[in-house]
Amino acid sequence: MNELNIDKTLWKKYRFDEVCRQVNEATKDPTAEGLDHVIGLEHIEPNNLHITHWDTLEKETTFTRKFKKGQVLFGRRRAYQRKVAYAEFDGICSGDILVFEAIEKVMLPELLPFLIQSEGFFQKALATSAGSLSPRTKFKELADYEFLLPPKAEQKRMAELLWAADEVVEKEKRELQGLERLYYSTISDVFHNQQKHCKLGSLCEIKSGFAFPLKYQGKKDLSIPFFKVADMNHPNNRFEMKESDNYVDDSILKTIKGQTYPAGSLVFPKIGATINTDKKRMLSMNSVVDNNIMVLIPNKKQLDSHFLFYFFNTFKLSDIINTGAVPTISAETVRNIQIPDLDIAEQNIIANQIDTIRLALSQQEQLIEQSRQIKQELINKIM
Repeated sequence: MNELNIDKTLWKKYRFDEVCRQVNEATKDPTAEGLDHVIGLEHIEPNNLHITHWDTLEKETTFTRKFKKGQVLFGRRRAYQRKVAYAEFDGICSGDILVFEAIEKVMLPELLPFLIQSEGFFQKALATSAGSLSPRTKFKELADYEFLLPPKAEQKRMAELLWAADEVVEKEKRELQGLERLYYSTISDVFHNQQKHCKLGSLCEIKSGFAFPLKYQGKKDLSIPFFKVADMNHPNNRFEMKESDNYVDDSILKTIKGQTYPAGSLVFPKIGATINTDKKRMLSMNSVVDNNIMVLIPNKKQLDSHFLFYFFNTFKLSDIINTGAVPTISAETVRNIQIPDLDIAEQNIIANQIDTIRLALSQQEQLIEQSRQIKQELINKIM
């Protein structure tokens, strides 16, 4: 990106409110106006200009704010989430979404979403957000944000370049979706075609994690990762637990009466609403986990750890919840799960087959992240 030289000598400085206006129109009857797309903050993905999910008017809503195709939607609540979308249809949206429209005599509408995605604009939004639990910013607080803008002819070239970079990311995401379909269909075909089964408890140990006092949390310079359920959300921990927000050493382990579990163990949340997130992971190294997590340690002579992981992807964790006031998964329930009864060599073959697809998935995710970074660098360089 350093080799991209942009001559900005003819560019002019503008305030945000000189190139963009806030649209604050409401509707009393969205049905009559044909506005069937309902957008909440949850429908706008961070760093993604494209809206791929929405509600319809079949679901009751209190939203009344209108937006039109070609306008930009900006999540004003918790701006650090970087939620910006370019509307490709008309609809209504949450009051926590600001609707922006380019002043076309100054700025091309196609360039506006990238201005709002720029690092400088986000820093302005963060600096002007008020509130402790759900900080929000306002248009009037963003109005004096200043930036350089090229003449209209050059704006067109810049917009074409940025949309081309965006399309690279979208194309790679579509390829990822195809790999994900192949991944899950392969798992389904392999495991549902097995005839002979046995109880899972005969092939592995079933353990739980340990209480983790607050005073020991937050350490990064120690040697043993201590995983909490929240660590499963880390992008690098989609399949295997590799990165933790907390680390401990042998002396802390002794104090909390904890122990490490071996690499290859399967872990998943066992209590509370997090069960419904359906996160299953493998430990990539000897690790400790907290007491909200269940651990399955396969007998290496009888059960391939990857085979076990893929088997758990044939069903949802919510399918094995015990009824009660608080959702839980018991060791007894897991012990009695029926798993295909194959010798270890057959398990290895199946696991290796699916490993190949999983590796392609991981590589595609890395490619998408690289393309996103290039796009963001390009936005920052231009805007």
